[in-house]
Amino acid sequence: MEKEVIIAENGAPPLGPYSPGIKIGNWLFTSGQGPLDPETKKIPDEFSDQVKAILENIKGIIEAAGGTMGHIVKTTVFLKDMKNFEKMNRIYKKYFPEKPPARSCVEVARLPLDIQVEIEATAYIP
Repeated sequence: MEKEVIIAENGAPPLGPYSPGIKIGNWLFTSGQGPLDPETKKIPDEFSDQVKAILENIKGIIEAAGGTMGHIVKTTVFLKDMKNFEKMNRIYKKYFPEKPPARSCVEVARLPLDIQVEIEATAYIP
């Protein structure tokens, strides 16, 4: 099987030498997504706005690969401060109202561009 690079048409551009998504067969793996707004190229200040921007960026990659958020089977959330865990959950569950994916969530010392949160996802798209 050959891997296919997935880039959302209206998504945030990669900030380094990586692909936003890689699809191989029915599997899609996203790189860790940050909250860069694809239109303004800016990062929101508020934590909640960062989570929403990230999930929208992931949604764009999933849709570009022919899937939906419902196809995501696993996510990993990287938080700069675990005190924001509940805030993240309130927004996260709006994107996964039924049968949410498996998830890991860890606190990290620092993230690129000093963002407050980063999320990566794995999806199976039949």
